Amino acid sequence: MSGSNYLDLAREKLIVALDYWNIEDARKLVRDLDDEVSFYKVGLGLQLVGGNEFARELIAEGKRVFLDYKYYDIAETVQRAVAQAAELKITFLTVHGVASIMKAAVAGRGNSDMKILGVTVLTSMDAEDIKEMGFECGVEDLVVARAKRALEVGVDGVVASALEVAELRKQTSNKLMIVSPGIRPSGGARHDQKRVATPFEAVRAGADYLVLGRPIYAADNPKAAAQAIIQEMAAALRPD
Repeated sequence: MSGSNYLDLAREKLIVALDYWNIEDARKLVRDLDDEVSFYKVGLGLQLVGGNEFARELIAEGKRVFLDYKYYDIAETVQRAVAQAAELKITFLTVHGVASIMKAAVAGRGNSDMKILGVTVLTSMDAEDIKEMGFECGVEDLVVARAKRALEVGVDGVVASALEVAELRKQTSNKLMIVSPGIRPSGGARHDQKRVATPFEAVRAGADYLVLGRPIYAADNPKAAAQAIIQEMAAALRPD
């Protein structure tokens, strides 16, 4: 495979998080990144200010959209909400990694091509946080347990830190797509993330997609920052 092909593959694996609180700022970043990025995450910050309509706008422009609303409610509500999301023609949708919720999401998706992702443990959480929530196991054990349940109920993949990817691949026989947030370039600030990895480490570990927000949108030159991250991902894809 040529160097340009590795870059193209890396580009396909990068999801830029539009973690804004108004549509205009998000729209400006998409314009600034131009054709360097084709996959965007729309989350709770934009949900109540036109996030769904903005998702439609991005899709009409040929972009892929990851709707990161992390649905967590009674089964019927989740099923209906997921059915509505499927009508948007988005690519990925998140729900919390609880069996009943994931089952409802799969039912709500129907025959659409939208991929359902179960959230395992947020990358902003560590062992102390999950202990406070009442779990006696370690972070990796909880991530693996939720991923196994995700596989059993038929979701397409999970959201998990790159630190757990290798173990997830082993424990789920490589049958789940893995999307990894909490990605920080070498030497970059962690901000509110506790379980982090570099783009190179995440790709080498086997993550299918990487989600990055602040390292790109808070950069002086977001497009250059995205290009540097893509270069690092491409380097990880090349065989040694």
